[in-house]
Amino acid sequence: MLIKLIQRELLRHWRCRQDLINPPIFFVLTVSLFPLAVTPDGQTLGQIGAGIIWVSALLAAMLSLESMYRDDYNDGTLELLLVQSGSPYSVVLSKIICHWLTSGIPLVIISPLLAVMMQIEGSAIPSLLITLLIGTAVLSLIGSVGMGLTVGLRQGGVLLSLLVLPLYIPILIFGTSAVSSAAMGLEYSGQLAYMGAYFIACLTLVPLASVAAIKISIH
Repeated sequence: MLIKLIQRELLRHWRCRQDLINPPIFFVLTVSLFPLAVTPDGQTLGQIGAGIIWVSALLAAMLSLESMYRDDYNDGTLELLLVQSGSPYSVVLSKIICHWLTSGIPLVIISPLLAVMMQIEGSAIPSLLITLLIGTAVLSLIGSVGMGLTVGLRQGGVLLSLLVLPLYIPILIFGTSAVSSAAMGLEYSGQLAYMGAYFIACLTLVPLASVAAIKISIH
C-alpha cells in the first residue's frame, strides 16, 4: 500500500513540475545573493556560509509545503484517500516521504556547489551533506503537521509559518553548529546525535499528529 501511494505522489509531483523546480531555484538564488549583499570577502563568507545555506534551505523547504496536501484537498482526493485506503497513516507518510524526495534531496545535492561558492572549508562539506539530509527530512515531517492544520484555510501561509518556524529552530541551530565545528576541525558527533534524536522523535509522532490535524481541517 505504501509503495503504491508513494508512486502516486511521485507521479503527481512530476505532472506539476513547477513544484520540483521552485525550491532548488529559490535555494540557489537566495544563497547567491548573500555575497552581493554582505561582502565578497572569502574569510567572512566561510564563517557565515553554513548559516546562510541552512536558512536558505529552511525557507526553500517551506516554500514547497503547500504542494503536500493543498491540491488533493481542493479536489476532494485527500478525503477519499484517507477513507478508502484504510490506512490514513500510510497516506500521510507517503506524502511526507515524497515531499522530502522532491524538495529536500535536490537541496542536499546542490549544497556542495553552494558551499564552494561560499568558500566553506572542504572538510566541512561532508558534515553539511549529512546535516542537511537529516534536517530536510525533519523539515518535511514538521511541515506536514502545520500544513495539515492550515490546509482548509484559503490564506494559511502566514499561520503555517508561525506554527512551524519555532519547531524548525532546534534543527537549524544544531545543523549550523555541526558544520561550523567541522570547518574548525572540531568533533560534531554530539550535534548529529541531537539531530538524529529529533528526527526519530518526529518520525514517531508527526505522522499521527498529521492525520489528526488533517481530520480536524476536513471536518
